[in-house]
Amino acid sequence: MDFAERIRELTARIPVQKEHIRTEEACKNAFVMPFINALGYNVFDPREVTPELVADVGVKKGEKVDYAILKDGKPIILFECKGCDCNLDLMHASQLYRYFSVTDARFGVLTNGIVYRFFSDLDAPNKMDSKPFLEVNLLAMDDTILLELAKFSKSAFNVEIILATASALKYTKEIKRILMGELQQPSEEMVRLFLTRVYGGRATASVREQFGELVKRALNEFVSDRVRERLMNALVSETPVPAATSQEQEEPLGDEERITTEEEILGWNIVRAILAEVADLRRLALRDQQSYCAILFDNNNRRPICRLHFNAAKRKYLGLFDENRVETRVPLEEISDIYKHAGHLKATVTRYLGAPPLPPDGPQTQVAEGVS
Repeated sequence: MDFAERIRELTARIPVQKEHIRTEEACKNAFVMPFINALGYNVFDPREVTPELVADVGVKKGEKVDYAILKDGKPIILFECKGCDCNLDLMHASQLYRYFSVTDARFGVLTNGIVYRFFSDLDAPNKMDSKPFLEVNLLAMDDTILLELAKFSKSAFNVEIILATASALKYTKEIKRILMGELQQPSEEMVRLFLTRVYGGRATASVREQFGELVKRALNEFVSDRVRERLMNALVSETPVPAATSQEQEEPLGDEERITTEEEILGWNIVRAILAEVADLRRLALRDQQSYCAILFDNNNRRPICRLHFNAAKRKYLGLFDENRVETRVPLEEISDIYKHAGHLKATVTRYLGAPPLPPDGPQTQVAEGVS
């Protein structure tokens, strides 16, 4: 089993085990130790992994690191662990900060067993940065993050190689965060930039306020247009609809030949783009039915992810499924509105990744309140 397979196996267990974990110690045993083991380090060999490593800090004696990965007897990566229900955004990595300054380790990890935040000393030597250069969420991980995580595996670990890319990772992440903020609510600086370039009149307070909304709309439309363009270009060389297996039940064909429309293909590719963070795209399948397109997990109609109800002339709907496979249809003003339901789609697939076989009865349908 290679590194990626070990990580995916660990990821698949999280939804099943998380609800049974009540303590920080249980989180360490169920998630953190298997994670360190997946990196290739023997958690049962104290020469490689030492729990409760003593790291005295100034007048504080007996301070302990939850885990330290060792190389040649010296710590190279420190782990500070919290409970799996802990929100790391609300935690200050003060303990890890203190440990970092009194050991030889160049990397510190703050984790709740699901999210792993990697810190180093990029800003000042032997002083841990206040912000991580890499964040790994095991339930929302793409191939790029997986490649960065693989650098910390035992077989690939090299301090110089990791540090060479850490700085770029850190600042790229911060730039993305700023861009996301500008998309949600453009700053005065951003509004002023576009105002001075496209408006020739006097920049009064009312004009600046109006331009704030225009900049927000233009930025979001620009992103949507680029996504739509890339998805449509991908269709040139890709056949999106895999054949259904004979073992799976399927609605009987109508008299007219079904044609998967361009809009349905666009919706299918948006769903694939969303779910690429949590699942192997080869496990997703599209079945074109008489009145909708079904997107299934493992090409199994007892594992529905969503339905594209695009055949009605007046309005389009996205069918979402709960844990009992009950469908709720939500209206879409534009096909790109599917992105607004990314969290629900990811949660549905995450359930299937670690769920036992589902009962044989087919999904039912209900209409969301307010939807006609």
